[in-house]
Amino acid sequence: MYVRAVPPTDLNRNTEWFTYPGVWTSYILILFFSWLIVLSLFGCSSGMAWTIVHLSHFLEIKQLLLFNSLVSVFLFMVTYHFFHWKKGTPFADDQGIYNGLTWWEQIDNGKQLTRNRKFLTVVPVVLRASSLQKYFLSKLKNVACGKSSSE
Repeated sequence: MYVRAVPPTDLNRNTEWFTYPGVWTSYILILFFSWLIVLSLFGCSSGMAWTIVHLSHFLEIKQLLLFNSLVSVFLFMVTYHFFHWKKGTPFADDQGIYNGLTWWEQIDNGKQLTRNRKFLTVVPVVLRASSLQKYFLSKLKNVACGKSSSE
């Protein structure tokens, strides 16, 4: 007669949206369409377009300044600020429970090695690997052909 309800995994309104179905797919699609936009606007190679998407997504500020892109620097600062620096939530109804935690620390109630955290860690790594694909393939070809890297 009564239905046993399973409590939600995350009661924090600041991070619960990341547990919704389709968020990972949307995130990947946003990155893919960003790549398409960069590819079509700048007319660069596929690897360079992935590099630009990656740099605008996450990376060290020093490398962003070397890349000399104000948009990339801005996006990095926004991402870093809201994910890893700003503490608390924008909602008052949590009564200050999360005031000492960043967004990254609030994901999945602070549990480590969850699927969401692994996903958010793997995506930038895959983006970086895709941007370095041409470099590694040329090095692999040189090694396979017996050429030294100084030639």
